Amino acid sequence: MPSKYLLQESDIQELVKPMGYCIASNRITIDGEKVGFMYREPREDTDDSGWRFVAGDETDEYMDNNLNFMMFDVNYIANIDRAIIPYLQYKTGSEFEREENSDIFRKY
Repeated sequence: MPSKYLLQESDIQELVKPMGYCIASNRITIDGEKVGFMYREPREDTDDSGWRFVAGDETDEYMDNNLNFMMFDVNYIANIDRAIIPYLQYKTGSEFEREENSDIFRKY
């Protein structure tokens, strides 16, 4: 993994069982912001968990640029922000927003 990312392979602990990849904003994986909004879409392929993670402060312009997002193992994002772990068992169509200044997400 390129060094621009927040965590390197040696930093990663197995916090969640393998469930496939997710797509996450660079605001989380490079800038180190916490997950502010997470949602689960239908899988694009068999390796896709369907989870998508954003900080929540991304502009429409930022969101429209595919270079601002990358695929990661869900466990990588869990290592950046452990608060997501209790919500990962939710099904496709689930959406959660982080409550301000907390590690609690409310169903959207």
